[in-house]
Amino acid sequence: SASTMKSAAVLALLVVCLAAADAFAPASIPLVARSASSRAFSAPLSHGFASRSLVSGARASPLRASRASSPRMTVSLPADKPLKVGICGATGAVGKEIIGVLETRGFKVGELRLFGSERSAGRKVETKFGEVTIEDFDLERARELDVVFVSVSGDFSKEWCEKMAEGEGGAVVIDNSSAFRYEKDISLCVPEINADSARKGSKKVIANPNCTTAIGIMALWPLHQKYGLKKVLMSTYQAASGAGAEGMAELRDGAKVVVDGPEGTVAPNKFFAHPLPFNLIPHIDVFQDNLYTKEEMKVTWECQKIMNLPDLPVSCTSVRIPTFRAHAETIVIETEKPINPDEARKLLASAPGCVLVDDPQNKKYPMPLTASKAYGVEVGRVRQSVVFGDHGLEFFVCGDQLLRGAALNAVLVAESLMQPIGTPFNPKL
Repeated sequence: SASTMKSAAVLALLVVCLAAADAFAPASIPLVARSASSRAFSAPLSHGFASRSLVSGARASPLRASRASSPRMTVSLPADKPLKVGICGATGAVGKEIIGVLETRGFKVGELRLFGSERSAGRKVETKFGEVTIEDFDLERARELDVVFVSVSGDFSKEWCEKMAEGEGGAVVIDNSSAFRYEKDISLCVPEINADSARKGSKKVIANPNCTTAIGIMALWPLHQKYGLKKVLMSTYQAASGAGAEGMAELRDGAKVVVDGPEGTVAPNKFFAHPLPFNLIPHIDVFQDNLYTKEEMKVTWECQKIMNLPDLPVSCTSVRIPTFRAHAETIVIETEKPINPDEARKLLASAPGCVLVDDPQNKKYPMPLTASKAYGVEVGRVRQSVVFGDHGLEFFVCGDQLLRGAALNAVLVAESLMQPIGTPFNPKL
């Protein structure tokens, strides 16, 4: 009939359009056309694909399906006995912090194995758990452990993490790289928010979030629970430690060159795009086709996944600043419900992982100087937004990039696995 022929023609045209559009999408990621909207930066996290707004050009969530979906299991660690613990990348900035967090939090370590580079192998390290000799990475030795913290590189993680965790005899692996953050079947975990995503995983590999996300989301989550997040606008001021020990050394050495040199001296740069001492660099990671950097889009993608808010619009501008190890973030939110700053302060003061520092009359507010080497995320400068009015709030946060942004979060993930599924995780910091 004419109606049937018309339907077939429309269907054929749709297939042709999608095929043509797919030619412009990254290989292995099918493209799904969506209308332009406030959701231009997001894709449904329940699906194994990323979508792109064809009008805005904004890059959507790269969430991807694992190579083969696995059945759900209970991922846990015993709470009643000392554990066999390994750290890959033990001599790096984050690896050293993981050792320190295990020590200060009283983590029950029965055996500690430190895996390092070939250059570091054989070196002895004094820890609270005894003297430990750094060794070359060995898969079979790693699989003998209960939990392995990985802080090396994305390439290392892609090659070894799943092999370490595979099967009943494998270890629980908590990875600090970005290798698995966007795998659909792998938990991206901030345990105070979504511990059960790790406890009910389909694999024993758990991803640690990007440091910027891990710090800001500590304040965003309690506000969302009470008021509902509608939009999030963020500007981040990120420390040199985000580039590792080498970045911190470049800042320290470069600052000395400038201070000791004649007026007009500019520090050399190797790890940063430009000299960092006495400078700001609005460029972290590579630029995307929507002119956001990958660092900025990580905040969008990861906030959506961790909070299970796949359509939440999150926009971020990331700036590298000449501080050593604490990230700072200005956050502006629009909420579904009216929000009162006094109520918000009380909520944030009692929120897990947050420390309210909000007394501007006495010059007390979050700063990298006071947030460095601290476990809690400082939150302050809480005020009603003049843009969003009664449905808006602005505030400032600071958190230690190496701790809340990496090592502490990883150890807390392991601690949360010692509790049953469904148990809220509210650690004392």
